Amino acid sequence: MRASAFVYPWDVVGDPDAAARLAHLGVRQATLASAYHSTRALTPRHPGHRIVTAEHAAVLYPPDAARWKGRDLHPFPQSWVAGEDPYAEAAEALAGAGLQVHTWVVLAHNSRLGAEHPETSVVNAYGDRYPWAPCIAQDAVHAYLVDLAAEAAVRPGASGTELESCGWYGFAHLHAHDKTAGVGLGDAAQYLMSLCFCPACRSGYAGTGLDAGELAGAVRRALEPVWAGQGSGASGWSGVRELLGAGLADATRQWRDQVARRLQEAAVAAVRLAAPEGYQVLLHADPAPYRTGANVGVDPAHILSTADGVVLPCTGGDAAREAVLGPFAGRGGVLAANFGVVSGMGGSPATLERDAAHARSLGATELRLYHAGLASGPDLDAVASALGRLAG
Repeated sequence: MRASAFVYPWDVVGDPDAAARLAHLGVRQATLASAYHSTRALTPRHPGHRIVTAEHAAVLYPPDAARWKGRDLHPFPQSWVAGEDPYAEAAEALAGAGLQVHTWVVLAHNSRLGAEHPETSVVNAYGDRYPWAPCIAQDAVHAYLVDLAAEAAVRPGASGTELESCGWYGFAHLHAHDKTAGVGLGDAAQYLMSLCFCPACRSGYAGTGLDAGELAGAVRRALEPVWAGQGSGASGWSGVRELLGAGLADATRQWRDQVARRLQEAAVAAVRLAAPEGYQVLLHADPAPYRTGANVGVDPAHILSTADGVVLPCTGGDAAREAVLGPFAGRGGVLAANFGVVSGMGGSPATLERDAAHARSLGATELRLYHAGLASGPDLDAVASALGRLAG
């Protein structure tokens, strides 16, 4: 199976051995961040630093001034990696080591955008804004994300792109010093906490026959038992319908699915328009359409008719993998099984060979490994051994 490892430009820039070390793992491709959210990252092998603090969401190349001139919403340049174009410098080094390169583009996850333009953020049923989550129903946000997708995805030397957060973002977010685990929320409650009530969404709900004020009240009432510690573990779409009521739940999905599909179709079309022929476009996805976050909920048939394939979260047990890969199996396109290989972050490099073989039996055609720059030496050794045996 073709394997690619995720990597940041700061893992490569300034480390003359980084690209060769990545190739030595046995991967054929690097998925290199070109637009990314804020983070604090360990760099355990870099000769010049051990911690990189990306203070805000940014592009890791010089944004096109002409494209963004006069626009309120625009990408922010980075300042934490030396050089004019750290993405291009890292991509050149990786290609020099014999690796193909895909861009890794994070779209609807941007705390600085929410801080500087709070009106763009998702607003929950209580009136709280999520500054990390741009509301993709807003025309200005949609236009910004589509143009960002085209610019950040199609970088010199890349043969494809992998779009993360190309859909709804919501409540779940590893924010700075997160303190949100006091009440355990199942994914049904998380869906309710992720419903947006900004002006654009209020109008959108009206188009499905809903009164936004009444819907917000229903959401708050549905969540009261959760805050009281009762029924917080409801899961799946059936759990959402149980909490909110089938009619209301289905109507919210009607609006949100329409908005997400519009963004996905437009972003993929914009990338293809800007890219050379044969450029591969993949989306990070989850087959449960109500899910929000980095792996956005999609309808498998729709997304595989829109993009060339998907990157799917496959870390966990067999049942979790079956639930994620099963709905996509037999539909064609690239099915890239994404495995965490950082033990300290919940990954399991020691079981990669077995887990990858299981994913392949379920229809996976490629592997993605998260994350080569963050992993320890022993983790990378385990990855290299597993890939060597899988190749044999």
